[in-house]
Amino acid sequence: MPSLDELVAYANQRTRLDAYQDAPGARNGLQVANNGAVTKIGAAVDSGLVPFQRAVAAGVDFLIVHHGMYWDMPQLLTGPVYTRVKTLFDGNCALYSNHLPLDGHPEIGNNALLAKQLGLTPDRPFMETEGGAVGCSAPWSGSRDDLKTQLEAQYDRVVPITCGSTTPSRIAFCSGSGNSAMKELVKAGIDTLVTGELREEWFNFAQERGLNVFLCGHYATEVHAVQALAAELAAKFDLPWEFIRTENPL
Repeated sequence: MPSLDELVAYANQRTRLDAYQDAPGARNGLQVANNGAVTKIGAAVDSGLVPFQRAVAAGVDFLIVHHGMYWDMPQLLTGPVYTRVKTLFDGNCALYSNHLPLDGHPEIGNNALLAKQLGLTPDRPFMETEGGAVGCSAPWSGSRDDLKTQLEAQYDRVVPITCGSTTPSRIAFCSGSGNSAMKELVKAGIDTLVTGELREEWFNFAQERGLNVFLCGHYATEVHAVQALAAELAAKFDLPWEFIRTENPL
């Protein structure tokens, strides 16, 4: 039976966790320990009471999430926060969080996998940070309508903002929130972005600068990397794994 320390060490190394300068609240890495052994891996996008309850009910004792528990910490361990943490303790379920490293990874990252869904191979970084690029971009040979059709085949809801070229030559990818990607898109000379969601004011920005933006859902565009990391860990350590879905429409 593999140890918790072994899985954490492999996940940290595989995702280059220490290289990325993430938001302070991300607190990437092991956030909650268990008794030290792992028998089943889980993957979820978010920390929260419902994903924790479902993971424990499924027998998961090592849960990988993209959004960890500490974005809004410190908080008193009372009320819903107490219940959330107690669910992990009672279920002997370790919690491992990995944010930007799992967005930008060139093989198992959300953005590389978004591109792969469209049959594309990224060849340029997008949104460079100190530790590496968060997003990526790839050449596109189809029309804007072709892109919309392919995305609609993959995602339940696609919101198109079509103010750019009808035949874009390159697509940038930024999973989750695309708010920080919009100005970077212009700097990169790319007019088409696939992302999760945007604040309302970016519509005018896209109109004024002639950009295409396809919003496929914050949650929906970030289910990929946690599953890829969980599957890789499961194969390496000969363990079962399961995706813990929470029907998040946002």
